[in-house]
Amino acid sequence: MISLRQHAVSIVAIFLALAIGVVLGSQTLAADLLSGLRTDKSELNQRLDAANEHNRHLTEQLDSADGFLAGAADRVLAGNLADRSVAVFTTPDAKAEDVEGVRKNLGAAGAEITATIALTDAFLDASEGDRMRTTLTNVIPAGAQLRTGGVDQGSMAGDLLGLVLLADPASNQPRSTPQELGLALETLRGGGFLAYGDTPDHPAQLAVLVTGDGVDSAEDSRGANAARFAGALRGRGAGLVLAGRSGAAEASGPIAAVRSDPAMAAAVTTVDNLDREIGRVTTVLALREQLDGGTGRYGTGADSTSLTLAARTG
Repeated sequence: MISLRQHAVSIVAIFLALAIGVVLGSQTLAADLLSGLRTDKSELNQRLDAANEHNRHLTEQLDSADGFLAGAADRVLAGNLADRSVAVFTTPDAKAEDVEGVRKNLGAAGAEITATIALTDAFLDASEGDRMRTTLTNVIPAGAQLRTGGVDQGSMAGDLLGLVLLADPASNQPRSTPQELGLALETLRGGGFLAYGDTPDHPAQLAVLVTGDGVDSAEDSRGANAARFAGALRGRGAGLVLAGRSGAAEASGPIAAVRSDPAMAAAVTTVDNLDREIGRVTTVLALREQLDGGTGRYGTGADSTSLTLAARTG
């Protein structure tokens, strides 16, 4: 007959055996799991190394292409904008090297740069809208009238600066006197809306708006205001290109805003890879295309349709 003590010992022995089995089993499972994780990590590291190597090769190819285009830009662009004039505008986030690259290529194409004008933070800040609209209304040239379609600050500013800084595309004649041009610019500069060097003494036929990577575009509607400015400015001249980096073609960036608006997209050419030499060359070629009545969406960003376009010959 089994005593209570023997029965208790038997039960303890069973549970002890189960516990030992669980521990040994869990150790085996943990070892298998750890081994599997190590294998997965090794495979992931190999894939990462392969991807990094692939990216390195692509970067080298892009750098080589940039170097080639930088050396060939003079020949590619020569004569495309001969006897043409261009006003260059910049947003606050435009990179100095991008602006200089565009200016250099404009010169290579034979264009005269009539002005380089920087739009300030206040120019694009929606909270400055009322003050800016009041300033714009006070410097409209005699006999001129702003379009009634756009009453936001970007549209009004593009319309006014288009009147004084761009020639009439039909006649190629100024639409303001040098005094009216100077008054408009000086007043906007005095209000903290513009920054520039020498005051231009005659209007340009074409315009380029150089922007950045769109990081602050959502803040105070900066991206939307820059886009509307570009659209209104284009309405007063023979052509305009809005050029920036890939971020400006995303979310609330100015290039994205233009491309998402059918009317603006049909009138304003956009380039979204200005940090690469091909983007800087494309910007100048696109001005020629605008003169010829064409419009495009160039680059590698969202909603672009092609990388670049052919140079005009003859």
